[in-house]
Formats: sequence, C-alpha cells, structure tokens
Amino acid sequence: MQLPKPPSFRLDGKRALVTGAGRGIGLAAAAALADAGAAVTLVARSADELDAAAAAIRDAGGQAQALPLDVTDLDAVAAAIAAAPPYDVFVNNAGTNRPKPFTDVTVDDFDTIFGLNVRAAFFAAQAVARRLLDTGKPGSIINVSSQMGHVGGRGRTVYCASKAALEGLTKAMALDLGPHGIRVNTICPTFIETEMTRPFLSAPDFRAEVLAKIPLGRLGKVEDLTGAVLFLASDASALTTGSALMVDGGWTAA
Repeated sequence: MQLPKPPSFRLDGKRALVTGAGRGIGLAAAAALADAGAAVTLVARSADELDAAAAAIRDAGGQAQALPLDVTDLDAVAAAIAAAPPYDVFVNNAGTNRPKPFTDVTVDDFDTIFGLNVRAAFFAAQAVARRLLDTGKPGSIINVSSQMGHVGGRGRTVYCASKAALEGLTKAMALDLGPHGIRVNTICPTFIETEMTRPFLSAPDFRAEVLAKIPLGRLGKVEDLTGAVLFLASDASALTTGSALMVDGGWTAA
C-alpha cells in the first residue's frame, strides 16, 4: 500500500516579503519564514530597527534583507516591488489602530487607519500580484486581518471596518488571482501582546474584559501566529484560498 505523502511546510528557494516587519507580528512572521528556508525581505519605516531585525535573522542562520519603506507611499512601494524578482510569499502585515468611542473619531483617525490598513495593503498586494503575473509564477498572499474583521468591538469602529474591508478584499482577490495559481487568505488574530496593543492591554479592566471573551483563557503571543503563517505560505495549504484562518483563542466561536 502506498500511503499519501504529506505536503511540506518548507520554503527553501522561495522569496518572501513582509511589511511591518521591524517588530511584533511582522518580525515573528519574517523569522518563521526564514527559519523554513525562505529568503525574506523585511519592510518597515524605521531603517535602524529594520536593519537590526534582518541582522538577527541572519545571525540565526536565515536569509534576510532590510528594505526601509513607508508602505503608505504607494509609488515607492510599487517601484521597489517592480524592481525586484517576484515574491513567492507576501505577508501584508503593516497596520494600525486608534481606539476611540465612535462619536470621538476624527476624519484624521479614519483616514490614517484606512490609509494603512486598507489603501496601502491593497496596493502593496497589487504590486506583488502583478510581478507574479508578469512571470507566470504562483504565489501566496497572506493579509493580516483580525478577529475584529468578523465581530464588533467597543471603541474600535474604524479598525473593525478596516479589517472587514480586508476580509472582503481577500475573497475578491482570491477569485481574480486563483486561475493564475496565486492564493490569497487572511490570518485573524485575537489580541496579541505587542508594542501596539500593550498600552491598552495594561489597563486591568480592559485586560480582564478581553480575557473573559477568549475561551482558551489567555492573550496571544506573536509566536502563536507563526504556524498559521507557515501553513498559508507553504504547499501545506495548496488548496486553501479566499479563507480566513482564525487564531483567536475561540473568541469568534461564541
């Protein structure tokens, strides 16, 4: 009897691009991809932070280079991606939030969140997809969304709206790009302890409220997301596209 051969999670010979890669979820994703054999390009605004992150990955035996860019500069991002060989894997991670009650949200708050979470994410993914299409290569685009793209959250109207938009974008991208062998999915984390979330998670009442909604009873760590990244980046998810992979401790199961 010949047994089915499981697919590999390895990424040897692949090129990966990760935005928001200087810290937090982006850095963890970049490190995981490099550990699986990919040559990773890290993108963020802070050159010093980015250089240190890439150097740490190289010190650990991985392949990594820094590409300092502001992803909201659409022309610069498109030019950089067009000038490079195509990326087999794109982790579209750069994002932000400004938690406020709905009635306190300003136009600047709205434009800043949508400008990074949706507008910049859309056109970065478009640039990556165009390079893949130009060369006839398959690929995997991973949009980092949130559980808040599937549920509401107090004080997070704009963030929820931006991540819901990313979910809709992902499904439509999957339909457009699927015939070309390019898969598009989202990862939807619960609250992950990072530099961005630490200020409001440090408030005891808010932290308790969050924990009460997570059946597994704990906040997420960036390491909790790396398995999902490797799954979606690799041949292990060869038949997965247009999907949202919940990494939320059970929050959305209720």
